[in-house]
Amino acid sequence: MSLPNWHRAHGEPLFHGLLRHKPEDFWVTEHLGWDLSGDGEHDYLWLEKTGANTDWVAQQLADYAQVPLNDVGFAGLKDRHAVTEQWFSVPRWHLPDWSALAIDGVRVLKVGRHLRKLRRGAHRANAFRIVVRPQQTLDPIALKARMEQLKLQGVPNYFGEQRFGREGNNLRLADSWAAGRHLSRSKRSLAISTIRSWVFNNALSERVQTQCWNVLQPGDLANLDGSGSVFSVDEVDRALRQRCELFDIHPALPLVGQGSAIEQANWQRALDKARVEPGSRSLRLRLTDLMVDIDESAVVLRFLLPRGAFATSVLREICSWD
Repeated sequence: MSLPNWHRAHGEPLFHGLLRHKPEDFWVTEHLGWDLSGDGEHDYLWLEKTGANTDWVAQQLADYAQVPLNDVGFAGLKDRHAVTEQWFSVPRWHLPDWSALAIDGVRVLKVGRHLRKLRRGAHRANAFRIVVRPQQTLDPIALKARMEQLKLQGVPNYFGEQRFGREGNNLRLADSWAAGRHLSRSKRSLAISTIRSWVFNNALSERVQTQCWNVLQPGDLANLDGSGSVFSVDEVDRALRQRCELFDIHPALPLVGQGSAIEQANWQRALDKARVEPGSRSLRLRLTDLMVDIDESAVVLRFLLPRGAFATSVLREICSWD
């Protein structure tokens, strides 16, 4: 199943390139945004992993420390086909010797301690360094102009294509769950996330098409930049418009759940039956520390994104790729 070509905000891709030619071409560094306490019953491991799945690494840590997998914590799933630096927490019940840890593709960079387990979504941001290898001649002036557009206006906050699985397999999983198939807890969660992401991306694409994805509309939610705080917007006055222009707040739409009345009736019935609580998501991503380096063989992009954002949502406003 092919995914829709959701509308772009800044024009057609400027060039076509090769992405993830090797793991080092896609580098992700997690930013916790808070300090460890220095004591407590959890070891915090700052790991560099290459070509390794986050869940698989968590299982290796659990086996090594002789603790249940559910007691190993991490803030977010990171790309497998990449080099990623991220934190894991492991209970120190058996005082594991982390200097002797040997996991293929994994390196311990730092060990600390904290009072509590690391929870999903507990980090603040992710920094990216991405190398795209152009497969055609590109225009450096046009590329730098596009980068300035992204800095000034941000990008649409689409869920990335990986959310929908290879060839859209997660959409088939969502249909199967909605039809009544019993799934494990993790696959059920994936089906629900896929539904919410699909509906959101379609709604955002409509806003991009009408060029109102980055401005508040009556009836929107407003998301306070850098937080999960939202409030309803009944009327858009001058003060709200100015706050939006300054990236202090962003227009947001609901993430569907129970009672949302979406077009796909089978999905809605399943969400209602599962009592999925509606959420919200900003329509716009603010890019921080955006930089580009260009040479004959590579375009190197660097930027910082808040948690829950997808680097591919930035890339699709610049280029297409294999």
